[in-house]
Amino acid sequence: MSTGDHLLESVTAETVATEANRAAKQSLPIGTPCPNCKTTLAGAWCYTCGQRGQDYHRSIWRLVWEAIEGLFDLDGRIWQTLPRLILRPGKLTRDYLDGHRAVQVPPFRIFLIVLLMVFFSGSLEVSRNKPNLNFDAAAQPGASKILTPEMLQKVDVHFGGTKTSAWLKERILYSFRHRDAFFASLADWGQKFAILMLPISALLLSVLFVFKKKIYVFDHLIFSMHALSFLGLLLTSVFLLGLEAPWSGTLLWLSPIHLFVHMRSAYRISTIGTLIRMFLLFVGSTIAFSILISGLVLVGLATVH
Repeated sequence: MSTGDHLLESVTAETVATEANRAAKQSLPIGTPCPNCKTTLAGAWCYTCGQRGQDYHRSIWRLVWEAIEGLFDLDGRIWQTLPRLILRPGKLTRDYLDGHRAVQVPPFRIFLIVLLMVFFSGSLEVSRNKPNLNFDAAAQPGASKILTPEMLQKVDVHFGGTKTSAWLKERILYSFRHRDAFFASLADWGQKFAILMLPISALLLSVLFVFKKKIYVFDHLIFSMHALSFLGLLLTSVFLLGLEAPWSGTLLWLSPIHLFVHMRSAYRISTIGTLIRMFLLFVGSTIAFSILISGLVLVGLATVH
């Protein structure tokens, strides 16, 4: 049997064992009738209808813990994955691509978890700076003076008289008067737009490595998930530390260093080749990010109400 078959069997066995252990913790006693079809249970699952024979009558704290456990997959893998993502990202990506996946949290799962962390910590930062951002200016006394006739005239001159410009002007003025609703719309759509960074990153990497053999789009997707997950962890740290430490933004300088180590090790390329690709990736990512932000603002303007 091939090595690939052994790896597949190992991953399957590990997954089945993990799920069986979880099911056994809250399973109904052997011999209890299945709640669905009344067949006598002989294990964690009913062998007739396939329903899990589980007792759901337990404390709220136990349910909360199980939800957290299911989200973060607290079976030990996350504590092996996160340190390697931070300190040995290239080895983590290389191991996954080479088939050594049983001890890792799946890349897309960790990407989604980190994405939630970024938006949660970012919301704390926005809440802290809300008075400085003056979101509620339209609700304050004298708010009618914010949009003076002179300002409105400038807006008219800038946008011209087409239907598109009239719509854009109307949405901008509405969003200016309802800033909280506008920023809420941006936050909601921002989570969806953030997912688009994965295919964009994979596409850019596909172009940069087009002449390197035996590297596929799947490889770039895995690399992108790991790279963006680290960036998300870094942003989360900056947001959380920024609540008390003004210098937290300097941590962002770790991003290009980490990317260099990650790319050079994962793709097994030279230092010069890594630096050239990093520069081109930065240019392409900047353009793509600018387009995404523009699209996000337009969608936010269109959906705010």
